[in-house]
Amino acid sequence: MSEKVKYYLLISLAVLVVLGASSFYVVPQISQAIVLQFGEPVRLVKEPGLKIKIPFIQNVVFYDNRLLDLDPPAQEVVLNDKKRLDVDSFTRFRIVEPLKFYQTVRTEEQARSKLKEIVNSSVRKILGRITLTELLSEKRTKIMADISEAVKADATQIGVNVADVRIRRADLPIEVLQAINTRMKAERERDAKKFRGEGQEQAQQIRAQAEKESTIILAEAEKKAQITRGEGDRQAIEIWNQAASIDPRFYAFYRSLEAYKKSLGQGDTSMVLSPNAEFFDYFAKSLNN
Repeated sequence: MSEKVKYYLLISLAVLVVLGASSFYVVPQISQAIVLQFGEPVRLVKEPGLKIKIPFIQNVVFYDNRLLDLDPPAQEVVLNDKKRLDVDSFTRFRIVEPLKFYQTVRTEEQARSKLKEIVNSSVRKILGRITLTELLSEKRTKIMADISEAVKADATQIGVNVADVRIRRADLPIEVLQAINTRMKAERERDAKKFRGEGQEQAQQIRAQAEKESTIILAEAEKKAQITRGEGDRQAIEIWNQAASIDPRFYAFYRSLEAYKKSLGQGDTSMVLSPNAEFFDYFAKSLNN
């Protein structure tokens, strides 16, 4: 075989290899494919395996057929009661109509961008009809269902089926939280000042009432003591009068002894009296006896 023949055989073999490589493609288990001819879709392939296409004329684009996630950044939403919230949502979707998907958004990146607009628009529209109180109530489940239905309806336009839309977090903006904290602090300080004032007023009332009751109790006790002392003095006088009427001399003697005890038992007390004074009458008689 001549060198020229070998050369043509090698060229033919290379052409066959290139044609074979360009004619076959593999659809993975997790993918679906669209065969394009001059940029126009001619065939949809969903079954995995080795497939054939016309080399150089047709090409293939692949799309994932698994459940995909969309996690857009949090957005600020104004509720019906003018409250502002930073809403963080996530979405799960699947490409179910590859032909429509290719015709509308072409790539998965463009689809995510479009789907993010749909989700954000639906969230703003639905939440804009409700109040913060309703969002935090039992109506939350119904609200989430309305958002999910709205997104599903719009997502069909790009060949996507939305499995679920969830609000992961809904927080007040930082400046609103700071304003709320400042207002709550001021309200607590005002309440504390009010409670302290009421407590001081009650304490003063209690002290005044206690002092009033104490004064009344002491006055009543003093009154009873005076009455008791007066009654005692009266009874003592009656007893002395009775004793004096029974034995006047003994009564005079006893009274003299009481006078001696009180006057002479005062320590440094000095008295100047005549020895013949009546004060020493019983004292002198006792010395003479």
